[in-house]
Amino acid sequence: MMRFLSCFYVVLFLALTGCDLNAVNSPYSSEQAKENILYSSFTLRPKHLDPARSYSSNEASFTGQIYEPPLQYHYLKRPYELEPLTATSLPTVEYFDETGRAIVGEGSGRDIAYSVYTITIKPNIQFQPHPAFVTDEHGDFLYHQLQPRELDSISTLSDFELQSTRELTAEDYIYQIKRLASPETHSPILGLMSEYIVGLSDYAKLLKDRAKSGDILDIKGVEIEGVSLVDRYRYQIKVYGKYPQLRYWLAMPFFAAVPWEADLFYRQEELIKRNITMDWFPVGTGPYQLTENDPNSQMVLEKNPYYRIDQYPTEGEYSDSENGLLDDANKRIPFVDKIVFLLEKEQTSYWNKFLQGYYDVSGISSDSFDQAIQVSSGGDFGLSQEMAEKGVQLRTAVGTSTYYTGFNMQDAVVGGNSEQARKLRQAISIAIDYEEYISIFLNGRGIAAQGPIPPGIFGYKTGEAGVNDKVYQWRGSEVKRRPIEEARSLLAEAGYPNGRAVVSGEPLTLFLDAPSSGPEARAQFDWLRKQFQKLGVQLVIRSTDYNRFQDKMRNGQAQIFQWGWNADYPDPENFFFLLYGPNSKALSSGENAANYQNSEFDRLFEQMRVMPNNYERQALIDRMLEILAEDAPWVWGYHPKQFSLFHAWNKNVKPNLMANNLMKYRRIDAEKRYELQQVWNQPIIWPLAILFFIIIALILPGGMIYFRKKHRKMTLKNLD
Repeated sequence: MMRFLSCFYVVLFLALTGCDLNAVNSPYSSEQAKENILYSSFTLRPKHLDPARSYSSNEASFTGQIYEPPLQYHYLKRPYELEPLTATSLPTVEYFDETGRAIVGEGSGRDIAYSVYTITIKPNIQFQPHPAFVTDEHGDFLYHQLQPRELDSISTLSDFELQSTRELTAEDYIYQIKRLASPETHSPILGLMSEYIVGLSDYAKLLKDRAKSGDILDIKGVEIEGVSLVDRYRYQIKVYGKYPQLRYWLAMPFFAAVPWEADLFYRQEELIKRNITMDWFPVGTGPYQLTENDPNSQMVLEKNPYYRIDQYPTEGEYSDSENGLLDDANKRIPFVDKIVFLLEKEQTSYWNKFLQGYYDVSGISSDSFDQAIQVSSGGDFGLSQEMAEKGVQLRTAVGTSTYYTGFNMQDAVVGGNSEQARKLRQAISIAIDYEEYISIFLNGRGIAAQGPIPPGIFGYKTGEAGVNDKVYQWRGSEVKRRPIEEARSLLAEAGYPNGRAVVSGEPLTLFLDAPSSGPEARAQFDWLRKQFQKLGVQLVIRSTDYNRFQDKMRNGQAQIFQWGWNADYPDPENFFFLLYGPNSKALSSGENAANYQNSEFDRLFEQMRVMPNNYERQALIDRMLEILAEDAPWVWGYHPKQFSLFHAWNKNVKPNLMANNLMKYRRIDAEKRYELQQVWNQPIIWPLAILFFIIIALILPGGMIYFRKKHRKMTLKNLD
């Protein structure tokens, strides 16, 4: 028995000492845990990593680190400010009239027939290593004519034995603009850019006709009228009229450089069969390259070994120095060696790993809000005690987005320009209490909108000057929604006292078309019905699948709908164009989902969109907002407030809602992270000890009985 117990103790001791107790629940190896790696996650594989096709925020997390357009947004400055990225300076612009004569100065929008932007690229910028650049001793590409037998051992890009690079030139930017027009690419911005870039529409038609005839598309050898090469490092873009917003597009991946060698490399049928494409394995000049793309496990970005010398910003807002955001000023970036995105399908799993220190950053879902945030009696947000004790930092920012309830202005009941229809829309605008919506469904993470422009965009005003006086009142030092009695009075003036039509006496029934379903959507629909019931109006929800909903919107068949818009760039034009008459969704397939038309608003929009940010432009914006407040084509809804949590080992964290190339600025104190992970994840071994004693308690009586029987037998044998 004693021999048995001794063996058991030895086995237990070896098992305990043989375990790395510090890493019992870690999802990473001990080597990874100490490395300079930033950990994030994804829920669905990005559909497109080709910069000509990608137009989704989850894709921008990758494309923004890999590709480089000529411009970028300054990381720290607010309001958002453009600065050169691969360009030597901001583009120069020249204006010309119809005869081709240069116009001195800014000119007026009416005088300018064309604008020519000249972009100069920095020399000595190298592409990330890629097999498409490899040549043999004769200068022929080694991997551009691959045969099936040569690909037997190739399943991913890293399987190619050789990789190389070359210098970025202006021609690479021109090649990408040509790709926007290719029928093989299906770029989502082709229609919009064709309205501005001279000759792009004709170029797209030419390529489409050639594709139909079976010709091999050689976009490198065919020129666009409005895009020209000046020399190795300079190119020009010619646009119709005056379009200052082009500079914002030049900070988006759509206008990043793509090497023609990679495009031709990826056209090989045998590679396409193996899913080795631009959409899966991008190649750019950015600080990181995609080295692993496994949608069932993880995606990995690693430092581009050929990345040029680039420095952290040396200036920002007044508070940035105080907050430590300039401690790394002028230091070489990127700081992080590798970024690992792990597949996380469940928010709960991600949140628990964040609390354990295995993820560096986390958003806050509704389920985890109470655990993370403490709301004071005054409505201010702060960290909960648990988060504060962990040293977690909270960063908030009002999103450059707007969410609204829209009226179809073509509808016979809620649409039109009559005084009665305006008052009906104004009454509904007062009745739908978006402050309550934000409190119930967003945990207070948002601000009620006064118009289409969100904070951070030129034209947005705070305080009394920014109040929509048709829906709100300024009382003392704060804004208050107008009382429901005013809404009921407006409804009566519209011909529906107490929610019934004066002529027929029938109750007013309105219809909301929506693609949403599920418990959360039903709760929101119930809340929305109650808002209309304040006026005695019946709201019927017509829920349908997304494709059918889109058809209704395109055909102008929806009566009331809910929609939202995220800024493409920080300019009021990007929000006002959602209400510009010629952009009507039903009439021209544009983004004006309400099909709103007002001749004065349209005239002011055409003036405002080409102006610089100055007093005159602000005056036009103020008048446009007055028109919209009067006509009420939208119930203005809300602007979301984004909450992010960062562990204490994160450095250089500042929300930037316009830029998507932010990873190069981030710094991680990997040693501190590892130390805190060990503190927060100490293995609990007392259950093992209890289990051990239970086992002993169960074994010992049997062992003693067995020992006694054996001892008795031996004694009897000896007596015999």
